[in-house]
Amino acid sequence: MKSWYNFFKFLFYIGFKIFNRLEVFSAEKVPEKGGVIVAANHSSYLDPPLIGVALKRRATFMAKEGLFKVPLLGRFVRAFSFPVRRGRPQPSTIKEAVRRLKEGQLIVMFPEGGRRSGGEINDVKRGVELLARMSGASVVPALIEGTDRALPVGAWFIRPAKVIVKFGDPITVNSNDEDITRAVIDAMKRLKSDSRGKA
Repeated sequence: MKSWYNFFKFLFYIGFKIFNRLEVFSAEKVPEKGGVIVAANHSSYLDPPLIGVALKRRATFMAKEGLFKVPLLGRFVRAFSFPVRRGRPQPSTIKEAVRRLKEGQLIVMFPEGGRRSGGEINDVKRGVELLARMSGASVVPALIEGTDRALPVGAWFIRPAKVIVKFGDPITVNSNDEDITRAVIDAMKRLKSDSRGKA
């Protein structure tokens, strides 16, 4: 399975680098070991493979359960993800995510709950905070830019638009009073306003 993951990651990297002039900023901020939640904005179907390429370690995705039923695509998604019911996650899904995080895995989440056009970051669900508190995992905010132009909602073909991934500082669960959801939103907005990231 690891060899397949690396193979697809290499193919996507070449495609994004050549066709979309991919740039990644501050990937070193993602802890190399231990349970980590990467929380990113979501505006295109390109976002999951893009952030998988940008990360230096293997990622597992929480994907909507309908994708697992699509012929061919379902087998591909199953190799890198586990299902979640959008809008009403099942207890078994939460337990599975917590188990993986406690085992030291990295899970990518799109806490807006679906694709959002326009680039605004506001409607972030509290699932990231729930999993962080239950597992003790740190949360790394991430901002994806350009995928809404490279593959807009409703488009069938990828366009040669530049894509960028920026990572922020890890947010740790160190206080019951800390609003992790608000901290993630604020971090994403700072990443969006800061165009000077370091490669």
